[in-house]
Amino acid sequence: MSPAPRAAAAALTAGPPITTLVCDYGGVLTNPLAETYAIFSDSTGIPVEDLRGAFDRATRRYGVSPMAELETGAIAEAELVRRVLSELETDPGDVLGGLPFGEIWFRGRRANEELTAFLRTVRAAGHRVALLTNNVREWEPRWRATLPVEELFDTVVDSSREGVRKPDPEIYRRLVARLGADPATVLLLDDLEENCAAARGQRMHAIRFDTTDQAVRDVGRLMGLPGRPHGPSGGMS
Repeated sequence: MSPAPRAAAAALTAGPPITTLVCDYGGVLTNPLAETYAIFSDSTGIPVEDLRGAFDRATRRYGVSPMAELETGAIAEAELVRRVLSELETDPGDVLGGLPFGEIWFRGRRANEELTAFLRTVRAAGHRVALLTNNVREWEPRWRATLPVEELFDTVVDSSREGVRKPDPEIYRRLVARLGADPATVLLLDDLEENCAAARGQRMHAIRFDTTDQAVRDVGRLMGLPGRPHGPSGGMS
């Protein structure tokens, strides 16, 4: 077990049982971000390193990541496109083919079916499941189409609707308030350590997602779930 789950397990023995699992969306309930970048690159002809460089230059120019502003609703998708494509070192032309950025981005997004099956197991054991996501308002129909949202989640907290995103402590406070839960009974599963650290700062438990096998094993251990569930394969382990 990695150091973070070990610490969480130690805290669990002295505190109340975990009753709610909170999942991140991108990179946890979907395939890894690197795969999404690669498919976007194939679709547009923009090399991944050029796209990442354009995001970095736009961040330096405006003093804030354009994705961070998009995920809090501070800018619209069209402004993200303008900022990023204008930073490409070669003329991008009409690389999007007249399509919304999100439509091409979601060509490279698919659900982690194995982890989705595990969430059903968590719910069947009598626990609550919530979604805490840094996401984009214009993309809501797209990301919701990848998951049975109403079936899986008791609560959804979406940064683009809240105007605040992880790892800002405020979004964790809103999550816990909506759950009506003691933070010590809530476990976050997220692929970014900064988001996990922020959750721990709010007295929640947190596990960093690395692979599906690791996540199922570590969450199951902390929540006292029996064995590994049987469900459809296809997770991003």
